[in-house]
Amino acid sequence: MITKTNLIQTIEQHKDEVYALGQNLFAHPQLGYKEWDNRNILIDYFKSHGLTIDQTFAITGFSVTIGSGKPHIGLLAELDAIPVPGHPYANNADHAAHACGHSSQCAIMANALVHIHESGLLNEYPGSITLYFTPAEEYVDLPYRRQLIKDGQIKYISGKQNMIADHLFDACDVIIHCHAMGDSPYKYCVNTTMSGFIYKEFDFLGVESHAGAAPYLGKNALNMMALFLDAVGMLRETFREEDIVRFHGMCTNGGHSINSIPALATYCAYLRCFNWDKMNEINKKIDDAAIYCAKALGGECEIRTDNGYLPFHQDKRLSQVVYDNMLDLVEADEINTNEKSIASGDVGDLGCLKPTIQFGYNGFTGRIHGKDLCESDPYRIFIEPSRIVVTSLYDLITNVKRVEDITSHFKPTLSYEQYMDYLNDVNH
Repeated sequence: MITKTNLIQTIEQHKDEVYALGQNLFAHPQLGYKEWDNRNILIDYFKSHGLTIDQTFAITGFSVTIGSGKPHIGLLAELDAIPVPGHPYANNADHAAHACGHSSQCAIMANALVHIHESGLLNEYPGSITLYFTPAEEYVDLPYRRQLIKDGQIKYISGKQNMIADHLFDACDVIIHCHAMGDSPYKYCVNTTMSGFIYKEFDFLGVESHAGAAPYLGKNALNMMALFLDAVGMLRETFREEDIVRFHGMCTNGGHSINSIPALATYCAYLRCFNWDKMNEINKKIDDAAIYCAKALGGECEIRTDNGYLPFHQDKRLSQVVYDNMLDLVEADEINTNEKSIASGDVGDLGCLKPTIQFGYNGFTGRIHGKDLCESDPYRIFIEPSRIVVTSLYDLITNVKRVEDITSHFKPTLSYEQYMDYLNDVNH
């Protein structure tokens, strides 16, 4: 009979292999829908263990399934990197680097699946596990992705949004995900709530004129944007603390010549919030500020609003399974529980439909999304989280009643049809 101890021992015995896999993935970063290098590295890894992919999706995404029948447990790992110029492993094409630690997710989950497969656990118990390698979690490289949508290669910006739309998670009873934490006094986090966000583009439109000889003939779009940012600063005192609102962005166009009054200034931003209804209310105030600040200086403002990701409320019962297995490794005070994080991810969309969790793990130095993020403790990054995933899978596969308890208590916040209506409500 297979036991947790057997599974843990095999993970410990083969740790050098997962170290090498993780290092190889970390050294080959690519942006969303371009993750061919990490995809091929992982496929070769599975082939070396007698496993092959069972489906492909969203250009670079793919999945591997072991076992059959119920319970059906989904695992998630994200393939993509993020642009970080100056990171020692940033690629030359678009400065992509795994400064969010996604490569480590892939190594952890691949390692866990292989050890469950080779243990024979699913020969002793009914059930199946599907590991989904999802592309394009980071909300970046938008012109490229919009062109993919225009060309009919994808339907939506993020990987999981496309996968949900195509019903790829329908068969799963529960879904487990993990993510790097960055610098933290804790070793793990569990049951964290994450904010949602919407994406904004503001084009302030003025009139060009010679900046020295005839500025009075122009209408300064950059000044309109500056006035708008002042107005947003004044709006911030109206945001409720319990909603944890963030509005942040960057100027991507401030004119074409210092010697000309800028006729176009573009500001791209995220509006983040835990309360979706409140976020839509604040969004209207911000739009009004942009429109009327532009008008105050004689210009106009064109606004694009795209749905980003929904707030993520993790399944507490599924989190408890993972938490119990964390306690075999660390003390309770080394685990951050029930945090409210202003970070966002497309896992939040999935969490509205299925019992889903994302636990955090440490072992890195530097700043998440920073050029100094690096893997400092391979054992804490790869081996301990692999143990947590494998032992949690063991608990779910060998105790189907626990899975049934999780699914029976889960209440989706959206139906599939409602989610699709939300996803298709672009420029709302």
